[in-house]
Amino acid sequence: MESLLEIEPLNNWFEGINYPLIIAGPCSAETEEQVLSTAKSLAKTKQVSVLRAGIWKPRSRPGNFEGAGEEGLKWLNRVKNETGLKVAIEVATPAHVELALKNNIDMVWIGARTTANPFSVEQLAAALKSTNIPVLVKNPVTPDIELWIGAIERFNKVGITKLAAIHRGFFPYERSRLRNIPKWELAIDLKSRLPKLPLISDPSHIAGKRELVQEIAQHAIDLSYDGLMVEVHPNPPTALSDSRQQLDFKEFEHMLNSLNFHKLATGDSNFTDQLETIRNQIDSIDQQILELLGNRMRLIEKIGEYKRDKNVTIIQLRRWEKILESRIECGQKLGLSEEYIKSLLRLVHKESIKRQAEILRGKPDTNGE
Repeated sequence: MESLLEIEPLNNWFEGINYPLIIAGPCSAETEEQVLSTAKSLAKTKQVSVLRAGIWKPRSRPGNFEGAGEEGLKWLNRVKNETGLKVAIEVATPAHVELALKNNIDMVWIGARTTANPFSVEQLAAALKSTNIPVLVKNPVTPDIELWIGAIERFNKVGITKLAAIHRGFFPYERSRLRNIPKWELAIDLKSRLPKLPLISDPSHIAGKRELVQEIAQHAIDLSYDGLMVEVHPNPPTALSDSRQQLDFKEFEHMLNSLNFHKLATGDSNFTDQLETIRNQIDSIDQQILELLGNRMRLIEKIGEYKRDKNVTIIQLRRWEKILESRIECGQKLGLSEEYIKSLLRLVHKESIKRQAEILRGKPDTNGE
């Protein structure tokens, strides 16, 4: 169910805004020259609508570069005047909001660490009340969709209707080739629950490496995201923060020219008819899958009753290992990946264990009590 009262579409945010929305710029505003040279190069692409630049940088440990601070806001005003680009910064405190509004910042985003703290979000929402400045809310560090939605709702509650979500991935507890685990399914779930909310991808923070940024960006576009926020720097190796994931101007321009931006719809009636036919076939197969799962569960219940009567444990590890091995082998012959088969079987197995546990708990007491 959609919980937001009112959300304005992206094309209502600013006059002449491009779609999909492309936001680009350095991780940090380091010098006036760096910010201006970046903005002028990005403006030449004609696809970038907004320059992003970190003014205050929340670092894990003190002693690292923590941003240019208030002085950097003056540089962004030069960007607006000399290039026509809109400008966006991250805000983490009401004081940041006050300075952003005072210096005519066009758009703000809420960082992942701030999104994770409802108290901080509430304070920022109060500071932004009645402004209706566009607010972009990054996902929290951990994959908690309710926390993400809650932060968005807090801003909407105070009257902000120019809202969007930024998907920047989640902290990886396991090793990964990416800096942050995308968990695309959470972003898709967010879009399903809040269909009017624009969804923007931050491929730089998901990738963590410049050579992977285009791959992530294309996947987001393939999933119908409404825009991208990409980190771009004149000379990434010298960047004072996140040097590894920032693109230089040539890399960024190459990425934009290489991305395949899909149509939202087509007027081809033949295409629509063929698509509908295939979707009907998918619906039929889904119905059969559900019926088969229902039949499987009824057999699981019989096994649970038998185990209950014979006082046998639910989990039989060797049996589970054989199931995984045989199903993976069969699935791969059908063109399914091992990861997909494992994920599916684990969900089915988890529900089977739950159902058997319910049956065992319902065993009549031997003492007759």
